[in-house]
Amino acid sequence: MWSKRPRARHAPFPTPDTQHARGNLARSAAAPESAQPLVRPYAMTGSSTQPRYQLAIEALVSTSAAPSALQELLPEHQRICALCREIKSVAEVSALLQMPLGVARILVADLAEAGMVIVHEPSASQPGARPDTTLLERVLSGLRKL
Repeated sequence: MWSKRPRARHAPFPTPDTQHARGNLARSAAAPESAQPLVRPYAMTGSSTQPRYQLAIEALVSTSAAPSALQELLPEHQRICALCREIKSVAEVSALLQMPLGVARILVADLAEAGMVIVHEPSASQPGARPDTTLLERVLSGLRKL
């Protein structure tokens, strides 16, 4: 009744020594070295690939939404709102939440459309116009602090 085929042999569970011997080619998906998001970027954005309107990476984002209003939002939107209680640029939101810039732009644009965040776009300047010196000084100061 039982099959006469030999049983399949499974390789023993890799130990750190065997992984090192293999050149660290075998990485466990359950325990990556750095925390990777469990959700693909397109799933975070609801399959959107473009923001509803263009946001400059230096655009500033702030929110004063009540915590009770955030409970019905997606977790990514909640994280952005919590982060933007203090004014942050779109680039900072992307970096601090460790998400691609395009995803951050789409999520911030969605929140702005819903009225959950306020986007402070940089002033539109004429082609060839010089940037504001106070802005440049603030950027330089921030770079020195890094």
